[in-house]
Amino acid sequence: MFVVSLTYKVPDEIVDFHRPGHMAWLKDAFDGGIFLASGRRVPATGGVLLSKVDRATLDASLAKDPFYSNGVAEFEIIEFTATSVAEGYENLLDS
Repeated sequence: MFVVSLTYKVPDEIVDFHRPGHMAWLKDAFDGGIFLASGRRVPATGGVLLSKVDRATLDASLAKDPFYSNGVAEFEIIEFTATSVAEGYENLLDS
């Protein structure tokens, strides 16, 4: 599983300019089964994505994000193995 942490590198006006494209890409990625969850960081300095696809699929999807292709955010990808989860979230466990 992967946690992707985005940190904005540009002024808010540039983030806002690219946000509609980012949100359209994100919807397509969710529709394609790439992500399990996403959201803004608090405070709003970037975002966080949760994915259970393989690394090559994740990288290919991230490369299409306007925040990535336009240098809006830095992307940190953290891989981890889910070994314990709360009841109802067993689908997140690595087999």
